[in-house]
Amino acid sequence: MPALIAAGAAVWRRSPSGDVEVAVVHRPHYDDWSLPKGKSHSGELLPVTAVREVAEETGQTVTLGPRLGTTRYRVPEGEKVAHYWAAHPTGGSFRPSDEVDELRWLPLAKAIDLLSHPHDRTLLAGLDSATAITHAVLLVRHAKAGKSETWQGDDDLRPLTAPGQRQAEVLRTLLPLFGARRVYSAPQLRCRQTVEAVAADLGVPIITEPGLSDDAYSSRPAAGLGRLIEIAAEPGGPAVVCSQGAVIPSLVGSLTDQAGLKPREGSSKKGSYWGLFFSSSSTGSPVLHSADYYDDAAG
Repeated sequence: MPALIAAGAAVWRRSPSGDVEVAVVHRPHYDDWSLPKGKSHSGELLPVTAVREVAEETGQTVTLGPRLGTTRYRVPEGEKVAHYWAAHPTGGSFRPSDEVDELRWLPLAKAIDLLSHPHDRTLLAGLDSATAITHAVLLVRHAKAGKSETWQGDDDLRPLTAPGQRQAEVLRTLLPLFGARRVYSAPQLRCRQTVEAVAADLGVPIITEPGLSDDAYSSRPAAGLGRLIEIAAEPGGPAVVCSQGAVIPSLVGSLTDQAGLKPREGSSKKGSYWGLFFSSSSTGSPVLHSADYYDDAAG
């Protein structure tokens, strides 16, 4: 029997005193305290499930941050696998329902103590470092644009194919869930087309980044890496950066090496993206905290 798939989030905020508070919910049907989560609808992508379920159970709209982890446990219907993110509230208010009748914002240690299930307590114990994140970049590989061998003309003008356009539409849904506010792209048409709908929805321009194309990056990789870190540090919220297949693995590898991290496996397929989350260093330059690979739109 296939596992039941669910998604949710550890939603956190800072109190007026600056302490971290976490949202925990009471479910009267089970008489337990848990993190907000729920089952994925048919065909629904997991980040979408997480944001929807948080809204349904807490009334909060949220911005997703890094992945927190996955829990597995038995339920009467079989095995349940729940995927979690750290998330920050952006608005909304709680209303009791038959599903969730109480919401409490608690300091992290008290929230861990109140949770009814060991797997939730273990998961929440990993939230502390995620609350130090200050910057985020969603590093996207352009969507499908056919084969260069069959394109007649300037390769920089090779457009997205119909499958690539469908991938771009999926990205249009997913990237804003992580709080995307700014959009950057390598100059190739296929890169710009991949993120143009996201930029249009946000009402922002696409800022062209020549140094993040394959050719420019291959000759000056340190400059490309430096520019990505500059983009991360610029004000205005999380940034979308669309680039190419030879650039992205190198950028992610350099960032994770510098931070002493081992990223989750990811092949940077066309239409995929990396969630790169940074914290501030003593020098003021962002330092990579975590790197999450997503191929939701790459199928």
